[in-house]
Amino acid sequence: MPDEFDAGLLEEELRQAAAILDPVPAGLRQLAIDAYVLHDVDARVAELTFDSLLDAAPVRGARGAPRMLTFSAGELTVDVEIGGDGLMGQVLPPRPARVEVLGGPRTAAEVTADTLGRFTAAVPPRGPFALRLHTGGDVIVTEWLRA
Repeated sequence: MPDEFDAGLLEEELRQAAAILDPVPAGLRQLAIDAYVLHDVDARVAELTFDSLLDAAPVRGARGAPRMLTFSAGELTVDVEIGGDGLMGQVLPPRPARVEVLGGPRTAAEVTADTLGRFTAAVPPRGPFALRLHTGGDVIVTEWLRA
């Protein structure tokens, strides 16, 4: 009879060979771990419904105009304006909220929306960013965009 095939042993040998010949960079491994930490099972995703870079008609001579974004999740809407001196927005219908500006695997800024739903962050997002809103018992996360 032929020798029994040990799949577990073969898998381990292939894993060791891959680790030597084509190792996963430490930075990439850490980014994957950090991205998993951001995973929020109970969060609703707010869809981008308006982006002034894509949807607005160009205005002649307008330079450095702020970027306007609108996100929607069910009955909730978040309007955001990103300018050179920061970010400001409003949650509609108006309600208080804790807003996290996510920049990569960590929170870049955390601000509070007032009773009218208004919030500001003094530093504009750099690179990929998203917003995570905590309103009452709900958690809403926007799509990721590049600043």
